[in-house]
Amino acid sequence: MSIAANKFPGVRAALVHDVTTARMSRLHNDANVLVLGGGLLGDRLLRDIVEVWFATEFEGGRHQGRLDKIAEFERAAKTLR
Repeated sequence: MSIAANKFPGVRAALVHDVTTARMSRLHNDANVLVLGGGLLGDRLLRDIVEVWFATEFEGGRHQGRLDKIAEFERAAKTLR
């Protein structure tokens, strides 16, 4: 699902498997869509992931350049349509 979601401008979907990837997807990539493999993760871990994901804010700084590049790709792709 993250692959399909990331086809849309402005979407930064992250496939998350644990609390660490949940935190890092928000902290470094400012992910705005959380994708979980429900059949692979237990209820407690799912709850922990969601809690951490919502509680974590984008760090910015050196990571902002990555988001700027993504936005640049999205603008360029829009002009090709």
